[in-house]
Amino acid sequence: MTTTAAADADAEGSGAHPRFAAALEELGLGELTARVRRFPDATRTAAEAAAAVGCELSEICKSLIFAADGVPVLVLMDGASRVDVELVRKELGAQKVTRAKADVVRETTGYAIGGVPPFGHRTRTRVLADRALLRHGVVWAAAGDPHAVFPIPPAALVEHAGATVVDVREPTA
Repeated sequence: MTTTAAADADAEGSGAHPRFAAALEELGLGELTARVRRFPDATRTAAEAAAAVGCELSEICKSLIFAADGVPVLVLMDGASRVDVELVRKELGAQKVTRAKADVVRETTGYAIGGVPPFGHRTRTRVLADRALLRHGVVWAAAGDPHAVFPIPPAALVEHAGATVVDVREPTA
């Protein structure tokens, strides 16, 4: 983390959304609560989060909700990549996959877009994690709030999210 970003985070204090902090405790991950970083400016996008943390864009874990034949599914993707909905459709054996609307995201997860954590959601959903996340020693994910992120090893992220590791990134040119 850059010195300025660290100072800004310390000035704001650190902490996850209370519901996410409770979920961390329930999962036996309470120690992660102390590692959550809050920033004065939003970390709603992967680029904003990477700039705030001082890491590579690909070290950000995006938690994205899609609707597969109308059923919500969470896709965990590195911040530098885009989800290929056709690959998600094939992986799930669905007829149609679309981005979920904001109200569906909040209803499914209990969090607003830009602050959706990778686990600790209101409802249990199927979770797919793109294999590219595993290339990093640590990734940063939203902590239930557009101003808060936390670090976690990708293998632990996959385990606690109950994710299936898949290849669903859009091909790059």
